[in-house]
Amino acid sequence: MVRNRKGRIAVAMSGGVDSSMAAALLVEEGYEVIGLTMVLSSPEASGAPSPASGAPGGGMASRVAAHLGIQHYWIHLHQTFQREIVDHFVTEYQKGRTPSPCLRCNERIKFGRLLEKAEELGAAALATGHYARTLWDRGSDRYLLLRGIDPGKDQSYFLSLLKQEQLKKAHFPLGAKTKAEIRLEAKRRGLPVADQEESQEICFIPDGDYRRFLESRLGGSIGTPGDIVDLQGNRLGRHQGLYSYTIGQRRGLRLPGPRPHYVLALDPATNRLIAGFEEELRRSELIVSAVNWFPFPELKKPVEAWVQIRYRHKAGPAVIFPLEGDRVRVRFQDPQRSVTPGQAAVFYQGDRVLGGGWIEKAL
Repeated sequence: MVRNRKGRIAVAMSGGVDSSMAAALLVEEGYEVIGLTMVLSSPEASGAPSPASGAPGGGMASRVAAHLGIQHYWIHLHQTFQREIVDHFVTEYQKGRTPSPCLRCNERIKFGRLLEKAEELGAAALATGHYARTLWDRGSDRYLLLRGIDPGKDQSYFLSLLKQEQLKKAHFPLGAKTKAEIRLEAKRRGLPVADQEESQEICFIPDGDYRRFLESRLGGSIGTPGDIVDLQGNRLGRHQGLYSYTIGQRRGLRLPGPRPHYVLALDPATNRLIAGFEEELRRSELIVSAVNWFPFPELKKPVEAWVQIRYRHKAGPAVIFPLEGDRVRVRFQDPQRSVTPGQAAVFYQGDRVLGGGWIEKAL
């Protein structure tokens, strides 16, 4: 984070209202702002300038940049994004897991490769339109991550894997504002994106049909049909390929009975789908790996926290126990519904993010 002086700062500009307002606020604060837009598909498909051109780009982000009087550049990250995010997304589904690509993208692409490009262009920090806050803690000599003040828009969950060196260079101008305030301020400034609707889909699957996307990547098939069984191993029916399902799913099972069945687990090793009733979805414990901590480098003793297992999940009270390596065991006070391997578990104390990692399995 840039402190005590105004210097050059880069803003990751998607062409949406949040990143546009992040740039506008920083210009008004006196920073020398440059806008960077990631090209995540091939240049031919995106219509962006070629990497060799080095020229400011077009599109909505460039319109906003022109409105603000700042330079704007296309940053071509197609190959890195395909390898680190898209290929990983497909592989996770093949393993029977449900990935969360936005967290991985923030760690490896936005505050990874894009931050590197920003520094090459002379920027000391990279700002985004995330609703989150940072804090330098003198006592621990570490950078902390805090929730954004708008409870309906807080995006700290998606930033929970950022390392100290990344958080040091991260800037979140919207963290102390609400979405409603940002909309009003965008209109007042006459930004061309003021009334733009938000996108809720995965950026590389704009129609939201991840099954069709997987079929296209896996050669027209997303798995071999197999048995649906209950927790005791009794056969209940047939599934159409494990990659079509996720934990907690109800639709598509087509199982007879007076009560609806839900997906409890996926077992790629045996190609079986384990189904059961809603009360069987709840789990009291889970194992989390690759945990990243903010207030301290590692967990040395059990700690109480509120744990969030999905972005829109209401965090539940739990105790976190250290395990060997970068793993922990989370024990909830009350069982939680649909604990899903591949998603992130993020730990909070009040507004402060203690850390987060990947859910390995429910117990």
